[in-house]
Amino acid sequence: MAREKRSFPDKRIPLEVRKASIGDIETIQALSEKVYAGSGMGAYPADMLRGQINQFPEGQFVVVHGERVIAYCATFIISGDIALKPHSWMEITGGGYAARHDPDGDYLYGMEVCVDPEYRGFRIGQRLYNERKKLCQEWRLKGIVFGGRLPSLHRRIKQYDHVEAYVEAVRQKKHRDPVLSFQLGNGFEILGVLPDYLPFDRESMGYGVHLLWRNPAVADEQEELRPHRYGGHLPDTVRVAVVQYMQRKVNSFEEFLSIVEYFVNVCSDYKADFVAFPELFALQLLSIDNQELSCQESIESLTKYTPQFKDAFSEMALRYNVNIVGGTHPTRMESGRVENVCYMFLRDGRIHEQAKIHPTPNEVFWWNIEGGNTLQAVETDCGSVGVLICYDAEFPELARHLIDQGAHILFVPFCTDERQSYLRVRYCCQARAVENQCFVVMAGNVGNLPRVANMDIQYAQSAIFTPCDFPFDRDGIAAETTPNTEMVAFADLRIESLRAARNNGTVQNLKDRRHDLYRVDWRTPGNITPTNR
Repeated sequence: MAREKRSFPDKRIPLEVRKASIGDIETIQALSEKVYAGSGMGAYPADMLRGQINQFPEGQFVVVHGERVIAYCATFIISGDIALKPHSWMEITGGGYAARHDPDGDYLYGMEVCVDPEYRGFRIGQRLYNERKKLCQEWRLKGIVFGGRLPSLHRRIKQYDHVEAYVEAVRQKKHRDPVLSFQLGNGFEILGVLPDYLPFDRESMGYGVHLLWRNPAVADEQEELRPHRYGGHLPDTVRVAVVQYMQRKVNSFEEFLSIVEYFVNVCSDYKADFVAFPELFALQLLSIDNQELSCQESIESLTKYTPQFKDAFSEMALRYNVNIVGGTHPTRMESGRVENVCYMFLRDGRIHEQAKIHPTPNEVFWWNIEGGNTLQAVETDCGSVGVLICYDAEFPELARHLIDQGAHILFVPFCTDERQSYLRVRYCCQARAVENQCFVVMAGNVGNLPRVANMDIQYAQSAIFTPCDFPFDRDGIAAETTPNTEMVAFADLRIESLRAARNNGTVQNLKDRRHDLYRVDWRTPGNITPTNR
């Protein structure tokens, strides 16, 4: 029987992953007591948590929802000569204090991850595993090692001759263990079984599974100095998914959401950091009543779905741990005007809005859409990004304004009816990637909606573009879809490659700009005086 989905507690409050501090100790204690109730392990003592944080401040993380700590992750650095040999938890962690932390070690050791049971099912643990991997890569460590729990073992051991048989059954996917299966899905390999790893862990019968994740950016034999960098940990690679979405008749808002959630779930399973949807893809909601409405009536009808749209997509971003570029949705603003807005739903719960700056002549004439007045880069856990909606990509000044704010990836949700319209957007997106030395992601619709005015036919070939230089794909195309076919395309984008191209590339468009001759000034509405700064 399918497990009932729970709603995320209060989506209005942002979800944040940050470093743990001494001030978090009491709440981490309360969390560990709640998580391990009945397991035989109990809560962490305050002095033990203080030792973990003080030994290696950069390696301890909490997930916070408002003022509430809902998850904790503890790590330290140690030599592979110790970590890769059999050991117990108390032995290798220095009694739980992370006292064996060795700044000159070559492996990251994961000594703890715990998540509030009320927040399970929202991939909170995945966020912490991602932080560990970022930390491992940033410090140029060879990998991550730890002893994993087996919380189902005590209930299942009678079905197997020994613990090794149970572990092998999980590895072969004949049985699902809530912890080990998750760890294997995160790329960890089994080194063996550790007897008496946690003798007081009754659920695991004292056993631990010796697990290793190898850092793909560092060879085992590589010996080099590691840069000690502090602050936020940006990923070495950003995985982007673009959904080329099929317009189809739906019978309810719930049916529309089920289709969207399918794609979000798939992209999350493929470990995407972003999933991008097309412009106006929710127009298929107008097929619910199957009425031929005028163009303006269509848009008026669609704006009524805005609150449900935002709430549902924010829930999905949290549940599936992926940043969602939610295409666009016509929205009635407080002033009464209707704007074509792209909502970006971040996986920490925040929602950002970007209105289309330049509605097309058809949008203005048929739908009475008005253009927005602000264009801002969005700060995400993968760096700064920006949004240009379809026609906006054909205005070079807009892209340059976002790049000047620090954006590295530009998302372009688009909606075009035939090939010529599509090619205008595509060629401009490729130009934006070259002239700004950035990545550009375009997502479009396919299929037809015969009874929806001014949304009759669609043409799209969605794509992910790179600059054209040696570190990037040969044709400046990281990925693209088959034209007019519903599908998903993925690409791994390296922000470091952009930095290298901007500073040392064959051409250096951003560095070589003649600031003494020209610039882009953004004027606030009603103010025609350019800034002198």
